[in-house]
Amino acid sequence: MVIEYLSFEVAPADREQWLHVEEATWSRFLEAQPGFIRKQLWTERGDDHHVHAVIEWADEASWFAIPHEQLQAVDEAMGPWRREGSLRVFDVLRDC
Repeated sequence: MVIEYLSFEVAPADREQWLHVEEATWSRFLEAQPGFIRKQLWTERGDDHHVHAVIEWADEASWFAIPHEQLQAVDEAMGPWRREGSLRVFDVLRDC
């Protein structure tokens, strides 16, 4: 299993609307992808300016099989709510 960990800067006043748009675009798109397991959105206590997306994939091949054009189209569908994210990738060694 591979974890895609994205961090986005989202102003606290914009968070609810951003979450609504993000769910309607990215979450619905990802749910339809082969190899997608689940996605959680986190915020860190004491840091209300960032939202972290934790996305579980069955394997990296499934994640990378999504055509770039499709990813770009979904990203553009975010419109003014699009945020540039920073990416980290983790491999699951054990799922207890």
